[in-house]
Amino acid sequence: MSKLAVITPSYALDAELFADLHRSVLEYTSEDTIHHVFVPPGDRDAFAGFEGPRCHVWVRSELLPRRYLRMPGADVYVNYRRPWPPLRGWVMQQTVKIASAGLIDADAMLIVDSDAVLVRPTSAESFTRDGRLCLYRLENGVTAEMKRHVIWHQVARELLGLPPAPPPPLPDYVTALTFWDPEIVRAMQRRITQVTGRDWLDAFNAQLHVSEFILYGVFVDEVLKTDPPINTTICHLSYNHEPWDEAQAVAFADRLPPEAVGMMISAKSHTPMEARQAAIRRCAQVVESS
Repeated sequence: MSKLAVITPSYALDAELFADLHRSVLEYTSEDTIHHVFVPPGDRDAFAGFEGPRCHVWVRSELLPRRYLRMPGADVYVNYRRPWPPLRGWVMQQTVKIASAGLIDADAMLIVDSDAVLVRPTSAESFTRDGRLCLYRLENGVTAEMKRHVIWHQVARELLGLPPAPPPPLPDYVTALTFWDPEIVRAMQRRITQVTGRDWLDAFNAQLHVSEFILYGVFVDEVLKTDPPINTTICHLSYNHEPWDEAQAVAFADRLPPEAVGMMISAKSHTPMEARQAAIRRCAQVVESS
């Protein structure tokens, strides 16, 4: 296993965050690793400067069949064969991750959000055991209070033709940085098509509530039943929604686990770029001293 593709859905407002992520991809992945960023049609110019031998900028609509029509002035698409519900932007971000497995020649996919960065050398080989990529699975991570996550589990099981989920707690597969096996993604697509009788893309996009990560995790664990190796320390995560100052961001970076190759401070926190970049620099110092 050698050829790695990095997959990031993004948009213009996150272009500055993406710049830090892309720099880290260039620094910490092999020379044959290509970073694929998927953006709305109107945002392509904001990412054009990243285009090059190791970055491919895709317009997200390139992944959609012609039956999907983009609504004027909005990041919303309608499948004219079944117009309701429309394909919203946040579902489209999930769709491109799954659809990219059919477009990109790679042995492994590293799925990374724009607000994450790599902080250590990263390769698929490092997260492969006995020929199988590690899966992010946090046991009992979904509690009854996490109602959206519970719904995501139920929707995933419906799409995959599985019995209803047991009561929580349930495993959580949602993260900001993880590896996917493209062959498994394509098998998941085929399963959804077989179960629903519809193109997997139409069946997935028709959901009002859905999670690509939970769909992939449930497919691996409950359809394939491959007992994959588990890794929950791949990324040092903060889903905090309050802005951090530089001291708080640096303190977070100081806690970087020795196994983590990535760091994520949620964009929803609106943490200033100066604080983010201070955290990135501190991660480099932590890695250098370890």
